Amino acid sequence: MERIFNFNAGPATLPLVVLEEAQNELLNFKGTGMSVMENSHRTKEYEAINSEAEALVKELLGVPENYRVLFLQGGASTQFAAVPMNLVSVDSHADYILTGAWAEKAQKEASKFVKTNVIASTKEENYTRIPRIDEIKVSDGPAYVHLCSNNTIFGTQWQSFPDLGDIPLVADMSSDIMSRRFDVSKFALIYAGAQKNLGPAGVTVVIIRKDLLEGIPSNIPTMLRYDIHAKNDSLYNTPPSFSVYMVNLVLRWLKNNGGLAAAEKRNTEKAALIYNTIDNSEGYYRGHAVKDSRSLMNITFRLPNEELEKKFAVEATAQGMIGLKGHRSVGGLRASVYNAMSIEGCMALAEFMKAFQSKNG
Repeated sequence: MERIFNFNAGPATLPLVVLEEAQNELLNFKGTGMSVMENSHRTKEYEAINSEAEALVKELLGVPENYRVLFLQGGASTQFAAVPMNLVSVDSHADYILTGAWAEKAQKEASKFVKTNVIASTKEENYTRIPRIDEIKVSDGPAYVHLCSNNTIFGTQWQSFPDLGDIPLVADMSSDIMSRRFDVSKFALIYAGAQKNLGPAGVTVVIIRKDLLEGIPSNIPTMLRYDIHAKNDSLYNTPPSFSVYMVNLVLRWLKNNGGLAAAEKRNTEKAALIYNTIDNSEGYYRGHAVKDSRSLMNITFRLPNEELEKKFAVEATAQGMIGLKGHRSVGGLRASVYNAMSIEGCMALAEFMKAFQSKNG
């Protein structure tokens, strides 16, 4: 079967060479006579996967020595609760910047356990942009400030991150981690579900500064405690071993293809193909995000009416381009062009958009 162009927001497309490598090793991993899915997480073969994956995350992102990389379960949504439970004391609070649905959910979940403040939001503008730095009003002495680096639903992305000095900055980077370079040292904690840029669903990467592992409350559930997972090198219990294995293969693929500098260049070129088509359509296609907040990962746009949007999605699917229907809360169309989406896929979509406008404009 010929592969299609998968523009789904997640689980997302994976590099073909990674899938082929996993396929070749599926029945007999490294001469063990069994699949990696059957291999005990206590064996040297699996421990090597786990260790290499942590090392590659650190290498590709330039993670400083005073950080740990953890591979956890429960998706990024579990981190909405884990972060405040681990980092906020009973007499403290946390600040949240709202830039979309996932930032909202993170703040709502944290509010079940600790006091939270919303210190900036663009909700009244239907999340068409990221707040300006001068709009962020940090409260007095928060345990941390939380943001979501990229918004899959609304198609916005932080172009630069706020510098908060000694105040810990926490980020949900589920939909753009490993897509571009940034300074990890600005952040006290980063978490990301793997199913966009890193691999299949089932594992969440957490990058945490080591000093935050000290003084974590002992009365929170063991499986939510970062110190326990760090002490056990993410092997406290049976990990999502196949997902971590796939993440490791994707990280190798990224390294072999030039690292994050090359990935950022490819992603910028890919997104430009589609944004230029939108901008040159004389208003036929209308981007949801303000230009200086546009995401390189999730490109959201509208057509003149909903009937045309439905027709666009149906005809694109017939031509081998799936996942272009926008999120139900926003409507319209959305093209998710994560690391593994090829330049050919973005070119095909751009050409289809031009042809569709010519035919239906």
